[in-house]
Amino acid sequence: MKHESGGADRGPCLIGLISDTHGLLRPQALRVLRGVSMIVHAGDIGSPLVLEELRNVAPVTAVRGNMDGGPWVADLPHTEVVQACTLSLYVLHDLHQLSLDPAAAGFDVVVSGHSHRPSVSKRKGVLFVNPGSAGPRRFGLPISVAILRFDGASVEPQIIEIEP
Repeated sequence: MKHESGGADRGPCLIGLISDTHGLLRPQALRVLRGVSMIVHAGDIGSPLVLEELRNVAPVTAVRGNMDGGPWVADLPHTEVVQACTLSLYVLHDLHQLSLDPAAAGFDVVVSGHSHRPSVSKRKGVLFVNPGSAGPRRFGLPISVAILRFDGASVEPQIIEIEP
């Protein structure tokens, strides 16, 4: 199932990335995500209320994480393809479960979570972004979200640490 969001012809397109909320959606994360054209949640959501609150900010695409269970996740896929502002994103929770070559498949960006470690890298021309964990602090890692800024020619990721 492909989801589409806005074009880059009205100025920069902003895509919010969040992961590993584990049922806790901080007001600071919501403030950072205000103004994005869409939000991608890379799993371990923890509660349907998290998705409801995010949908009050922008349209949301979400995938199921390894800690997501119960009837409310029945319609959440394990992977998702998102078309946003002419970008093609592949979304999954655990990057170790990536079962395709994103460059060969034509993806511009791979979004993942699971590790709670924010990271940005580029491989074979594909941008890999893990926004880190926006939920309860674990493993002494920062609490963070990410924003992708796409101007029609290039995509710039920004990891934003949130003060609890």
